[in-house]
Amino acid sequence: MGKLTKNRKLSEAKVDKSKLYNIDEACSLLKDITTTKFDASVDLAVRLGVDPKKANEMVRGVVSLPNGTGKDMKVLALVSPDKEDEAKNAGADFVGLDEYIDKIKGGWTDVDVIVTMPSVMGKLGPLGRILGPRGLMPNPKTGTVTMDVGKAVSDVKAGKIDFKVDKAGIIHAPIGKVSFSPDKIAGNANELLQTLIKMKPTSSKGTYIKSIFISSTMSPSLAIDPNI
Repeated sequence: MGKLTKNRKLSEAKVDKSKLYNIDEACSLLKDITTTKFDASVDLAVRLGVDPKKANEMVRGVVSLPNGTGKDMKVLALVSPDKEDEAKNAGADFVGLDEYIDKIKGGWTDVDVIVTMPSVMGKLGPLGRILGPRGLMPNPKTGTVTMDVGKAVSDVKAGKIDFKVDKAGIIHAPIGKVSFSPDKIAGNANELLQTLIKMKPTSSKGTYIKSIFISSTMSPSLAIDPNI
């Protein structure tokens, strides 16, 4: 294990590892312990009391962050010609169909989100092995397979993110940038947490939200009181 840098030691010294911070405290402290020279991303990790192996306890959904993600999301709209203008007007970075499907088959995946239409999904099936592992396969549950292409693109550009519990029962989600004010980071965190609470599976027993940690790129993580 490499030695801690001076800045990292200073950041670690400001964190009380025995404390459960409230969201506002954590978001303020996070800005103070982030020492990167670039605008670091802020991530929330929420451990849920669910068994992801059970289909009825798979927590997956979308949330529109009120203060956006701080990231310019690159959107590819795979649509029929009659929907191209709608996608372009909504802000899609790449719009088309067969030419982009061929590019993806060749290994191109330089986008953050792919939006498409139900009638096009059949063409995307063979791309599953490329798009699936990268989290790029469109899905009706996340609103990326729809006839309302313009709204889907606009939502992504405005700060809509999708999330899915992993094998360990943890939700990892980007909720902004360190350059955001603490109240904006907290607002995004609360929006995600309230969405997760509403999505609690009826079959989930015991404690639902077991732990919450917030961190920025390369910063120490801060434990947040799960009794929100």
